[in-house]
Amino acid sequence: MKIIGTGSALPAQRVTNADLMKFLDTSDEWIVSHTGIRERRVTDAESVAELGALAARRALEEAGVRAEDLDLLLCTNVASDFFTPGPACLIAGALGYAGQTLDVNGACTGFIQAVDIADAYFRAGKAERILLVAAEKPTYLADWADRATCVLFGDGAGAVLLQRSERAGCIATCLATQPNAEFLNMPTPLGNCPFTHREEGPRYLQMNGQEVYRFAVSACVKDLRAVCEKAGVALEDVDWFLLHQANQRILNAAQTRLKQPREKFPGNIERLGNTSSACIPLLLDEMMRDGRLREGQLVALSAFGAGLTHGAALLRI
Repeated sequence: MKIIGTGSALPAQRVTNADLMKFLDTSDEWIVSHTGIRERRVTDAESVAELGALAARRALEEAGVRAEDLDLLLCTNVASDFFTPGPACLIAGALGYAGQTLDVNGACTGFIQAVDIADAYFRAGKAERILLVAAEKPTYLADWADRATCVLFGDGAGAVLLQRSERAGCIATCLATQPNAEFLNMPTPLGNCPFTHREEGPRYLQMNGQEVYRFAVSACVKDLRAVCEKAGVALEDVDWFLLHQANQRILNAAQTRLKQPREKFPGNIERLGNTSSACIPLLLDEMMRDGRLREGQLVALSAFGAGLTHGAALLRI
C-alpha cells in the first residue's frame, strides 16, 4: 500500500497552560516539566464528525481523489458526538460517500489497528483505496478539576488516504493487548433504567499515571523492536519513529532505551497535547507537508492506550 494523501483539522480554540492556571492549582512550569505540553486545541462548536470530514477532504484533495472512488472509510475514535451512529457514518455523509464504513475504538492504538486492517483489505484484494480518519475529542472525557489528567489532552483529527500498491508499503505490524481496565478507563454514563442498579462514582477518565507510564514505555520499546525484527530491519535503518504523543517523559524514555538519536523522534505534543488515536496521523500530515517525510523512507509507528492496547507498524513511504 502507498500513502497518496494526508490531511488534518484542529479546533479553533487554543488553550494554553496559562488558561488552565486560572482554575487549576498548577503552573506552566509544572505542566511542561511533567508532560512537555504548552498548549492544546479544545473543541467548542466543532463536532468530531466536522473535524474528521475536514481532515478527510484535505487528504482527498491532495491526492485528487473523489470520495465516491473510495472502497472503505475507516474511522478511529474514542469519544464522539453520539454513542451511535459511529463517526464514520457521519463523516461519510459529510463527504457524500455511500460505500462501506467501519469504526474502530482501540483507544490511542486505534490508528495502528486501522493501518493493519487496511493492509489486510489490500492483501485480500478487497479494496483499491481506503481512507483512514482518526477524529478525537478526549477533552470531553477528562475531569477538568484533576490537574494530573486534564492538562494532557487536546482535540483534533488526522486523515491518511491509502492506495493498494504492489510495493509492500506496510512491511510489518505488531499488535497486542494486556487486559487491564483498572489503570486507564472511562466509565459509561449512568442511565435511568429502574431495573439496573450500579454504584455511583466518578464518570470521568480515570488513570493511574505511574502504572500507565511503566506500561507505555515497556510496550513501546518491545513493540518497536519486535516489528523491526519481524521485518528484518535494524533499528538504525529506521528514518523516523512516530510515537503516540502521550507524554514527553514517555517519549524520552523510549528513545533512550532504544538508543536512537533524538532527532529521529519528531513530535507535536508541545502544541497539541495527547489527541488519542489522532496523534500519529496528525504528525504524518505535518511531516508530509513540510517535506520531512520523503519517498523511500522507513517509518516506525508505535502507540499504546486503554485496554491496555498497544502496537507498532513499519511503513515504507
